[in-house]
Amino acid sequence: MPATDNLLNILTDLIKQAKKAGAQQADAIVADGMSVSVTSRLGKLEHLERSEGGDIGLRVIIGKRQAIVSSADRSKKALGELVDRAVSMARTVPEDPFIGLAEPEQLATYLPTLDICDPTEVSAETLIKNARTCEEAALAVKGVTNSEGASASWGRSQVAIANSIGFSRTYESSGSSLSASVIAGDAKKGMETDYDYTSAVYFADLRDAAEIGQSAGSRAVRKLGAKKVKSQKVPVIFDPRVSRGLVSHLLGAINGSSIARGTSFLKDAMRTEVFGPWVTIIEDPHRNRALRSKPCDAEGLPNRRRQLVDNGILTTWLLDLRTSRQLKLEPTGHAARGSSSPPSPSATNVYMAAGMHTPKALMADIKDGLYITDLIGQGVNGITGDYSRGAIGFWIKNGELTYPVNEVTIAGNLKSIFKQLTPATDLELLYGVDAPTVRIDGMTLAGK
Repeated sequence: MPATDNLLNILTDLIKQAKKAGAQQADAIVADGMSVSVTSRLGKLEHLERSEGGDIGLRVIIGKRQAIVSSADRSKKALGELVDRAVSMARTVPEDPFIGLAEPEQLATYLPTLDICDPTEVSAETLIKNARTCEEAALAVKGVTNSEGASASWGRSQVAIANSIGFSRTYESSGSSLSASVIAGDAKKGMETDYDYTSAVYFADLRDAAEIGQSAGSRAVRKLGAKKVKSQKVPVIFDPRVSRGLVSHLLGAINGSSIARGTSFLKDAMRTEVFGPWVTIIEDPHRNRALRSKPCDAEGLPNRRRQLVDNGILTTWLLDLRTSRQLKLEPTGHAARGSSSPPSPSATNVYMAAGMHTPKALMADIKDGLYITDLIGQGVNGITGDYSRGAIGFWIKNGELTYPVNEVTIAGNLKSIFKQLTPATDLELLYGVDAPTVRIDGMTLAGK
């Protein structure tokens, strides 16, 4: 990876050139990375790729106009042309009254040192071994008849940001992953597919390869013999694998861009009870070894741990500088950006806090209901909150899981879904967005 000082020097020089060429303000970002990925199917290596590279992006602001250009070429000539193009574009684009860099007093003065980069480079040989071990374990599960493959990857990136008001920062992060997808059954009796996966900042923190494979195989086999059920209203249990999607829907609804446009079903919900008082949702950008941690936001503003939902009450929007100005609010340090795009609001590590009841206790009083392990389709309307998705899972009878269910659709509205949601105790912090098992009463189920 390039030396830290070298990256910051490139950005500082680029910003100086932009100012000299006529930019009133400028910021720049460079993202360098290396990665290795492999895929093994039926014991044979199908894919092996190693990549190294990076992009540099420059944003210039002239009055209330801005332009963003990017390039992978860092030669002196290419960077000079980058500046010329950016300044030329910024003189001709429409005005935006809300653009602009932070005020100096808004910038982060303390940046925590986070444990988010694995210093060990993982070899292709290690990844191949992991993928093969994973797939072998999946194929060993009785009833598994074919494989869609197992994939393993490792990557490391270095990000540097700087602007014309004196802020500069660089940090490194890494990530590893492993997954397997297999098929159970046959053409006569029916076939089902399922998967499992693991991802982590440190390669050593991944779940065991054989465990992932065995889990993927078992999940596929459990689906065999799935049935339809009749249309009805029933309590629904979301497995953690799908319950975190509900948290993602919340994050989309409280994103400052949606609020400023008035295109969110929660646009009038600030400081109101969005969930029941037993629900708290937390964001923690500084959690060590977490996949979305970062020491500050992409505009140099401080970020911090906060309760997005506090005992059911919505406490904040996710704001960058532009959306905060539109809404006449203080920015919340949620800016994210790439080399060719302007900053926009985005969350970091978010999780729904664990509840008071075990998953088994949540199901205990359900006479008839659905335990959902997979959701299909994207039938979510962010403007109205209407929610309709295909569902796969298991029928709950008298508090116990019975036969597998497929070809059904669940429907409701996220406003009422959030209010009726009850979390279980089984929260695990594994990904960028996490949630425990949750129960939602009275969802509409469309079947036969």
